[in-house]
Amino acid sequence: MMANGPEQHVFIVDGELEALQAVGKTLASLGAEITCFVHPARCLERLSVEKCDLLIAELKLPEMDGIELVTHVKRVAPWVPVLIITGHGDVPTAVRAIKAGVVDFIEKPLIEEELLRRVRAILQTNAAPNGYADKPLTWTENTILKLIINGRSSREISELLGRSVRTIEVHRANMMEKLGVNNLLDLIKRAVALGLVDVPANQERDQTPQNPEPG
Repeated sequence: MMANGPEQHVFIVDGELEALQAVGKTLASLGAEITCFVHPARCLERLSVEKCDLLIAELKLPEMDGIELVTHVKRVAPWVPVLIITGHGDVPTAVRAIKAGVVDFIEKPLIEEELLRRVRAILQTNAAPNGYADKPLTWTENTILKLIINGRSSREISELLGRSVRTIEVHRANMMEKLGVNNLLDLIKRAVALGLVDVPANQERDQTPQNPEPG
């Protein structure tokens, strides 16, 4: 069983139902909530609205392969670690997986104790001290975050997005609560650590998001 605290949630994606059920049954002993998907697109839909502490994916999937799935995950929920399972492991594939952002890579045939050990280690490492994983940032919060990192003030952001300063301040407060920070420096550190934003060497302050959506 995992350590006491909020229940952790594991998503598993595998195009073969039998294999999917076998991995799910093995991981149930960890005490985490397990959600299984045959189709990666459905997994991505759920990732955008639900908590996920670890995604486990077979390399060969319908619609896209596991590494393609990882690239999509990094856009939808960049804080979610991904473990790839494959029966076709080789060095080039492992390199591709690591470059895509995979945290671990395990080959079939799966040894139950080894799978449990690796999953337990990832979940313990990824355990967040705040509720961020339960509350992903909205599109508007992500937009405001990027503008803040880009050096914009609340008044400038309100003008760019066509919102009141008060509305921007409310979004900013909600964002900081979700990320578990209470000042600008910690907000920047946390956002960069989670991969929510990039801070290039030559930032351009005048980049303006186009067609902002409601959040």
